[in-house]
Amino acid sequence: MPSQLVKGKTTKILVLNPNSSQAMTDGMLTVINSLDSAYSTEIHTYTGPSSAPASINDGNDLEESTKAVLADPSFLDSPFDGVVVACFSAHPLVPSLQNRERHLAVTGIFEASIQAALSLLRPSETWGIVTTGKFWEKHLTDGVKEYVGAYKVDENEKFAGVESTGLNASDFHHGVDPAVIRQKLKEATKRLLAKSEIACIVMGCAGMAGLEEIIREAAKEEMGEKFAYNELHVIDGVRAGIMQVEQQIRYHRLIPGRS
Repeated sequence: MPSQLVKGKTTKILVLNPNSSQAMTDGMLTVINSLDSAYSTEIHTYTGPSSAPASINDGNDLEESTKAVLADPSFLDSPFDGVVVACFSAHPLVPSLQNRERHLAVTGIFEASIQAALSLLRPSETWGIVTTGKFWEKHLTDGVKEYVGAYKVDENEKFAGVESTGLNASDFHHGVDPAVIRQKLKEATKRLLAKSEIACIVMGCAGMAGLEEIIREAAKEEMGEKFAYNELHVIDGVRAGIMQVEQQIRYHRLIPGRS
């Protein structure tokens, strides 16, 4: 008798870069290719159209990138199971897709990183974000509080805050001396580590993909090698997003009409 398929279903995930920088999308490939889920999951990438900002640096860029992607009929050109919005922000594209494409599992790398960080902390430990420009310090701080259902004026004893490098997302791939990037990223990391008992640092920009080692170098200089390489969690948002959306897809398939 011929074999019969008893169990198994291909999972297809779209990692969606809402800006128009192909270089930034390409920069995520190191992280994507490092995931062992690649053997059971198809991961596709998409870069925003030319009408989207080349780098998302403020609130206007967030809105413009959302409009550009939603106006592009090609961004969902295949029957995907889930979408990861690869912009580290409270990006309006996340709720827009969650409402418009209700059959899909959708998350952003910002939201997925928050969940990952909180799941890793012991009772007295905290987490924080190292990001790019000054705009993001308030935007991400407010976004964290809103995501966990807290008032913006309230303090969060688990969240140590946001430290910025003063760079833009595009600077990590275009024109800025790597030595300058390394220095600024290490300085921001050290400021964050000085705030409290940090156990988890989130890299708050998709453009930082692959730069985990710089974070650990800074931690080693401040806290020692054991802390940097045996205790500190460094979360890459793209990795967290893919892992989170895979889990969401599994839960979606538990709904009888979607299995």
